Amino acid sequence: MPVNLSAPDPHSLLPVPGVELGIASAGIKKPGRRDVLVMRLAADSEVVGVFTQNRFCAAPVTVCKEHLHGEQGIRALLVNTGNANAGTGADGLARARETCAAVAAELGLLPEQVLPFSTGVILEPLPVGKLINALPAAVADLKPANWAAAAEAIMTTDIVAKAASRKVALDGVEFAVTGIAKGSGMIHPNMATMLSFLATDAPVSCEALEAMLRHAVNKSFNCISVDGDTSTNDSCILIATGTTPAPVIMDDGDSRFASLQAAVTEVMIQLAQAIVRDGEGATKFMEVRVEGGKDEAECKQVAYAIARSPLVKTAFFASDPNLGRILAAVGYAGIEDLDVDRIRLWLGNVLVAENGGRAASYQEAEGARVMAAPEIAVRVDLARGNTVATVWTCDFSYDYVKINAEYRT
Repeated sequence: MPVNLSAPDPHSLLPVPGVELGIASAGIKKPGRRDVLVMRLAADSEVVGVFTQNRFCAAPVTVCKEHLHGEQGIRALLVNTGNANAGTGADGLARARETCAAVAAELGLLPEQVLPFSTGVILEPLPVGKLINALPAAVADLKPANWAAAAEAIMTTDIVAKAASRKVALDGVEFAVTGIAKGSGMIHPNMATMLSFLATDAPVSCEALEAMLRHAVNKSFNCISVDGDTSTNDSCILIATGTTPAPVIMDDGDSRFASLQAAVTEVMIQLAQAIVRDGEGATKFMEVRVEGGKDEAECKQVAYAIARSPLVKTAFFASDPNLGRILAAVGYAGIEDLDVDRIRLWLGNVLVAENGGRAASYQEAEGARVMAAPEIAVRVDLARGNTVATVWTCDFSYDYVKINAEYRT
């Protein structure tokens, strides 16, 4: 079961003026499953995105990038679960474009104004007919308060829907930031294996919105790992409808930029941590903090060596303080001039290692006590500088193997 994670209260999710969401059932993988989401955006909305760096990216990722670089402006998003439309070649591209044209026809738009997203099984043709047949019902369901239902509609192996909201006041004007995400397995930057869609009614230029998105993703979705696999379909979209009247935030020199960026980042961090808490088969949520590095990249490099180690993750599942596995991961992280005699390692508030070996004060019973908890903090001091980075991960359980062994069945 997810680690200290429950489904969001629909009443806690703030509608975003200029965004409507509609959900329908296409039965792409399971009959009766609500597996199609349409989002309609106000005219002149700014839309930016970041995507998987997997070279085998899915057809909808390619089409999204094309449409975002167009001149027409994005007015709608289409999301389906149950089929990733990845590893499908030219036929997959044609099917993704066909779905965009179908949404455009329903909403009176151009196909280039629609962004398509898919998630699910790879190497299978997208059942376009089923998806298109569900569009009228999704359009009929369009309403601003549908964020919770939308979060459920985009789930795959997720157990719990993921959504979050913040209010932010900018020069006396209040704006909403609301987002949803899906992800549970095949999670690792860049980016994590997920889909996420966030929106605000604040007026923001495209350039400023891109800067906010890059910052927020690097503090959130690029700081999580479940299993070390990077998906073919990862996409994160940030929308600014600008429907609540206020001067446009043009760049980071605007005094309002930092406050809005902070709200966007908070929502993304909450969603990113929810993905890890709902990691496939997860029983433990771990925060790995690496400090004392020369730069952030170095700290993340060490943190991810720990976070993606199957030996570390299985030890945490068993609550076994086999903490030499953490030191081994630090050692093979790839920091060539690392002085291991200066490294210190803590499990929770318990000092485990220093001076190149086991700390004199460490008692294994204390390590076992910390590891028995569902949430565990690991802290490493590299003693090389002043930089800090934090990543979040989960354990590997028997259920992770079962879920992925039976994924297509």
